[in-house]
Amino acid sequence: MIAKPGDMGETVALLQRRLARAGYPVTETHIYDRVTENAVKALQAATGLVVDGIAGPKTMTALSGIVPAHFLTAADLVKAAGTLGVQLAAVRAVNEVESRGHGMLPENGKPVILFERHVFWKQLQAHGIDPAPAAAKWPSIVSQERGGYRGGAAEYQRLASAIMIDRAAALESCSWGLFQIMGYHWKALGYDSVDQFVECMEASEGEQLEAFVRFVALEDNKTLLAALKARKWSAFARGYNGPAYAENLYDVKLARAYSKYAEADKVAA
Repeated sequence: MIAKPGDMGETVALLQRRLARAGYPVTETHIYDRVTENAVKALQAATGLVVDGIAGPKTMTALSGIVPAHFLTAADLVKAAGTLGVQLAAVRAVNEVESRGHGMLPENGKPVILFERHVFWKQLQAHGIDPAPAAAKWPSIVSQERGGYRGGAAEYQRLASAIMIDRAAALESCSWGLFQIMGYHWKALGYDSVDQFVECMEASEGEQLEAFVRFVALEDNKTLLAALKARKWSAFARGYNGPAYAENLYDVKLARAYSKYAEADKVAA
């Protein structure tokens, strides 16, 4: 369930009923109005969640009185902004637009992953293994072309098959967590091994944000960090998402999210 400002219907009414039961003065109107948004923000602030006014699965979990330790927190975002030397509103915008919204799978609590078979081809070669024989047997796992995705928890089935061929190359061929950081970056990001990188991704969404911070801070990505500091959203979106960024309006979404959070910070000040 995800509800956001402007939404209408029974989902919003359910949210309003649960907010009222939790002690937040909200009337059941079936409209996600300003009162509802403020109540959601108050709940998020009280439970340490990222305050964005969007009632997603984490907010609904918080309404039940349970806030898992692996959830991303507002403090995590503050720390990331300080480390990178950028405005908090900019980090909050990137988190809203570029992250998957949740870094752990609800089915099993494992990090969200996407196994990239074309990357596995290259990583097998990097480990001195000829990928061609494996590709002939398991084209959905090893290929020079993108594809074969199953999504969600099913990606772990693909990863398990790849691990049978080579564990390190398989782990390096996944994107991990909220910000889809590829495993093969582990060494450049300062992790001792790909296994340590994966352990951190499994630990919490805060650790997943830390991997993003390390990625943006890389010397090879200095133009990416410069774009984030200057809020040049087209340049940032191009560097982070590739040349097709405009097809998904990433730059527009980032600019809008930044404006929203920057204005909220002004009001809070």
